Amino acid sequence: MSSHTVEPSLPPAGEGPEGPLSERELDRTHRPPGPRFPRRLAELVDTHALTLLRATVGLVFVGFGVLKLFPSASPAEQLAVDAATKMTLGLVPETVLLLSLAALETAIGIGLIAGRRLLRPALVAFFLHMGGVFSTLFLLPDAMWQPHSPAPTMEGQYVVKNVVLVAVCLVVVAHEWSHGDGRRSRRSDGWG
Repeated sequence: MSSHTVEPSLPPAGEGPEGPLSERELDRTHRPPGPRFPRRLAELVDTHALTLLRATVGLVFVGFGVLKLFPSASPAEQLAVDAATKMTLGLVPETVLLLSLAALETAIGIGLIAGRRLLRPALVAFFLHMGGVFSTLFLLPDAMWQPHSPAPTMEGQYVVKNVVLVAVCLVVVAHEWSHGDGRRSRRSDGWG
């Protein structure tokens, strides 16, 4: 009489006892061991990345917008007034320009933070505003560029760093456009 033993076999890679693993389960099974907190934090940030981007840019805009409401509180106040005066050909009083910029920046910030129905108008206003901001590089060349050098002055650097905000809002716009009105899912992050 021959004895026959059956050895347990392992399922093929990517399959569990009940069948193929989902992509999420497969990802979880192939994670390197390590502390749970950083991984959980990374998952949380990844899940809410767009909301985080919108909110942080929104807070920056609200903060700088509110600063312009208080005389001499904003380091960019005079630069903004000088550029806006050139754009309006000096027809609008400086106080009106400064209050308008303060209101515009604050409204853009609130729209970015709130999302939902305010997001698209806020993004349009943001890009129009950035057009004005970057125009200072050409409207005020003496204030923006060092003499005999292509390097920006401190004020010029203040303007040029806005490319980061533009990049963030381009990501937000790309997400917004890729999720058209009819296909948008209702989520708790303010996009639905």
